[in-house]
Amino acid sequence: MLRLDTDVQFVKGVGPRRVSLLTSRGVRTVGDLLLRIPRTYQDRSTFASLDSLRAGQDAAVRAKIYRARSIQTRTRGRILEVILTDGTSFAYAKWFHGGSTSLSRSLAAGREIILFGRVDRDNYESKLVFFNPEFELLDEADPSQETPSVNSLDVGRIVPIYEEIGGMTSRQLRRIIAAALADLADPLDDPIPSRVRNDHGFPDLRACLQGIHFPSAGDNIHDLNRRESPAHRRLIFEEFFLLELVFALRKKQSQLTTGVRFETSDRVRSAVKKILPFHPTTAQKRVLREIVEDLKAPHPMNRLLQGDVGSGKTIVAFEAVVVAIENGYQAAIMAPTEILAEQHYLNAKRVLAPLGYSIGVLRRGIKKAEKKKLFEALAEGSIQLIIGTHVLLEESTVFWKLGLVVIDEQHRFGVVQRLRLMSKGDQPNTLVMTATPIPRTLAMTLYGDLDLSVIDEMPPGRSPIKTIHETERNADRVHTRLSEEMGKGRQCYVVYPVIEESEKVDLKSATEGFERLSRVFSNRTVALLHGRLKSDEKEAIMRAFAAGKLDALVATTVIEVGVDVANATVMMIEHAERFGLAQLHQLRGRVGRGSAASLCVLMTPDRIGETARERIDAMVSTTNGFRLAEVDLRLRGPGEMAGTRQSGLPEFRIANLMEDSLLLALAQNEAKKFVESEEQALRLLKELSSRSSSITPAGLVTVG
Repeated sequence: MLRLDTDVQFVKGVGPRRVSLLTSRGVRTVGDLLLRIPRTYQDRSTFASLDSLRAGQDAAVRAKIYRARSIQTRTRGRILEVILTDGTSFAYAKWFHGGSTSLSRSLAAGREIILFGRVDRDNYESKLVFFNPEFELLDEADPSQETPSVNSLDVGRIVPIYEEIGGMTSRQLRRIIAAALADLADPLDDPIPSRVRNDHGFPDLRACLQGIHFPSAGDNIHDLNRRESPAHRRLIFEEFFLLELVFALRKKQSQLTTGVRFETSDRVRSAVKKILPFHPTTAQKRVLREIVEDLKAPHPMNRLLQGDVGSGKTIVAFEAVVVAIENGYQAAIMAPTEILAEQHYLNAKRVLAPLGYSIGVLRRGIKKAEKKKLFEALAEGSIQLIIGTHVLLEESTVFWKLGLVVIDEQHRFGVVQRLRLMSKGDQPNTLVMTATPIPRTLAMTLYGDLDLSVIDEMPPGRSPIKTIHETERNADRVHTRLSEEMGKGRQCYVVYPVIEESEKVDLKSATEGFERLSRVFSNRTVALLHGRLKSDEKEAIMRAFAAGKLDALVATTVIEVGVDVANATVMMIEHAERFGLAQLHQLRGRVGRGSAASLCVLMTPDRIGETARERIDAMVSTTNGFRLAEVDLRLRGPGEMAGTRQSGLPEFRIANLMEDSLLLALAQNEAKKFVESEEQALRLLKELSSRSSSITPAGLVTVG
């Protein structure tokens, strides 16, 4: 008997060649095979009469073979042609390369056959033909029965259609899966408790697998094709339940852990007020209250701060930093790029200046002696706030008393890196920030172990950003717009997707664009900024642009986040069709940071693909990042959006975050109930994870 963890090589019909094909697609066990569900279903249970057939329809027919003959052709080799009759009319079936003796013998005159396929009209003769249809010969008639018996996997029923694997057809996969189900051990250990199954109408695991692959005659084919059958709903729930159980366990363990607890006295509140450059928005005040409540709690804060570009997340993070430092602890801010780390450093020095904190920046490329001094100052506690990139994760980075970790643009890092930075303190409080708007459903799944705060309000005084789409034929007109804006004393960004021209990629390069625009704007000061420049060169260019000494900045996506220049009012993005929607929105957020009206120009070739046009149209129609995130999720799927492949989120085999949000919420509620008994939850998690290799209990349950 087979178990779900049995190697797939032991399934009947799976030889060495098929083992190789299956394992190449991640199908290593019987469980992997049975969880490779049909991509669609066809109703082949109702037989059409031959006189009702019409060209273009998919039909199942039951008929007798009136005549069969083999025809030799010049271009298509040997063809087996069969004439069918059911007493109402005649139809033809043809199999190309059908000259084999076994096929000719099987399809002999007088045999009864069930056949399924697309009905076509023969180009050479005016007759209806099934080309290469699937078929099943009926057993010889039992004299005691009025009709022959048939037990077919391919016709006379609702038939599963699978995605082919390296030449293995849907029909071959049906036979392998049927063999696996027939030899499957009974009973199966069902990881979903009977109480949950009964409460929500989910079938047990064996009935579920049988119903997914070989539905019964009474099943609704529309529910099957919409993934709404009881069997589909159960498997979708199971995938979500696994992930939510992991997150619920991690959250419970975090709450049971004693962490750094901060006080918010009058002195601390007074320090926070000193750094506020303006009256905070209602959303900022609400989010700060949520953070402060976490900081006062006895267990570590683990919170996701989400807000659109320019919504004021950074000042809220600095307020949390003040609370930590005023309580005698150090704080760390980790950013994904040197540009963003440098921007945070400059902002921190400016915003926190009234409090006189000691602030350091740690990045790749700094001199050894300077780096050594920073490490020593950090270890002895003379640096209160450190800002850096991945360098903060190095073993040589040691803190004196780390109390708060702030991680910006979390999707650029991932779960493991977040935990590594947290491990440098004694259960420090952690604030994760992202300016990439994520629909709440996806955020619940991506960051299920984090509490969620959202800044859903923009600061007053920000100008609206107008976005337009232009094609390359109108480049001169766009350059005139940029020149007019610079004539008013404003500044411009021009963004390119690559640094240097490549023979393999037909894209305008930043270096080529810089040279061309330097000629176009010969009376203006134009600079080039990209990731290959040395840190001091990048810093000098950024400072010059922020000080208004540069009119235009030609750059790659290094300016995607972190650059904040209120006087920059125009952005032109070359080859906008090559950027993702989230990236376009991030880039656009570099303008519109002051009171003057701002413009974003999306430049593309005259012809672009359908998906690219959808992205461009979405950008032109709205500046709301959360609406754009919904479009992005629909276009790209959850596996790609917001860097989820780095985050620890498994690739769901069946579940869809957009379409199955109700089952996701149900799985979350049930998971929360089960973590009350941690032993029971871990047992369930172990059983569930045995069928999902993309998540392991040990890796995701461990905190810090």
